[in-house]
Amino acid sequence: MDKTLKFLYGTVPGRILLKGLTARPVSKAAGAFMDSAFSIPLIRPFVKKNGIDLSECETADFRCFNDCFTRKLKPEVRPVDREGNHLISPCDGLLRVWPVQDGLVLPVKESRYSVADLLGPGADPSPFQGGQCLVFRLCVHHYHRYCYFDSGRKGENIFLPGRLHTVQPIALRSVPVFTENCREVTRMETDHFGSAAQIEVGAMLVGKIRNHHGAGPMTRGEEKGMFLYGGSTIIVLLPAGSAELDPAILRASAAGEETPVRLGEWIGTGKGSR
Repeated sequence: MDKTLKFLYGTVPGRILLKGLTARPVSKAAGAFMDSAFSIPLIRPFVKKNGIDLSECETADFRCFNDCFTRKLKPEVRPVDREGNHLISPCDGLLRVWPVQDGLVLPVKESRYSVADLLGPGADPSPFQGGQCLVFRLCVHHYHRYCYFDSGRKGENIFLPGRLHTVQPIALRSVPVFTENCREVTRMETDHFGSAAQIEVGAMLVGKIRNHHGAGPMTRGEEKGMFLYGGSTIIVLLPAGSAELDPAILRASAAGEETPVRLGEWIGTGKGSR
């Protein structure tokens, strides 16, 4: 996989091929296959290769590959921290935290990108000035359902069309993935962290981002949605002074490293309620 990505993102022939692979029709075609019974033979090798424990699932009666990929775990497998001012992870994944300064998210090694571009046309990025950008990268073996990180009220999920680059680090160094890829943006008024945003970013061979709810109330730990097949990313934007992240996560992020996290677990502490 590393050699393939280096070819696609690091050579002229690869970048020509990449234009086709990152197009939405290609992802939709792959998604249609993964939704069909023809994909069932892929399930057993996928489970074995990724060490997935099917006993943790509510059901293992899969009718297609995407049923397995979006498997729902038993609640006790992903307990949710219910302490009001605790910031929890909305998903399983690999977390890095970056500061927001002068309207830009400032990664350690990857290219910079603006909060305004991330949120989409006409969106107000000002609440996040001086705040933090939490990037949760999901690999294929991760649990691909995600939740609300706090209670409060949410706006509509705004879909922004785009391409579907991989979310592997090699792509982040080459193209502004998070502002080019298809994504859904949800603005939130949270009970403990103020005005926030949660953004689900599609990636190569991710045919669908499936969110469950429109505008209205939300509850900490409640399932917000799921990704269908592929690696993906969830981005959480927090306003300045709203939370203190786990120092170990911040040290790892400063060193350019990702921290493994699980849905519902503590990753930081709020500095106050609204």
